Amino acid sequence: MKNDFTPKSRKDNLVVQELDGEVLIYDLNKNKAVCLNQTSALVWQACDGSRTIADISDAVGKQLNSQVNEDIIWLALDQLSKENLVEKQTVSNDKFKGLSRREVIKKVGLGTMIALPIVTSLVAPLAVHANSACIAGGACTCQTPNTGQGTICTATVSTCNVNCVCRFANSGNATGTCAP
Repeated sequence: MKNDFTPKSRKDNLVVQELDGEVLIYDLNKNKAVCLNQTSALVWQACDGSRTIADISDAVGKQLNSQVNEDIIWLALDQLSKENLVEKQTVSNDKFKGLSRREVIKKVGLGTMIALPIVTSLVAPLAVHANSACIAGGACTCQTPNTGQGTICTATVSTCNVNCVCRFANSGNATGTCAP
């Protein structure tokens, strides 16, 4: 590895929310949410394009009040890179290539006093998919009792979602059921 490598975190088209030592990042380009634990969040925040791996290790160590091995920084950078949260690296890091998760933990050190960097992600559905199905079975109250003149009523109170309608349950009452 080159000692002068200065990684830079990606900031464009991201929505960032800090929560109790963790950072939640939503990538607007990929509709993907990524959660960084404290260690990986500190590494991501320290990647300003001017700090070397050793500098980042020192900065993270100061914030965690613990000595941080550079292997932990490389592990975090590897995970951040896979999630496209650091700008394209000019130096590839093959330090953990081909190793299982267990082997990486052994290499980094089981006895480390800080948490291993963890980056988890979840692909978010597009907004158009948010209301794509009727959740049937909820109760709704119709404006007038069923007179047998149709099955769909105008709901006065409804727990139906927008893709459902309020249907009469039976003749003579104003209680309906949400249905497609």
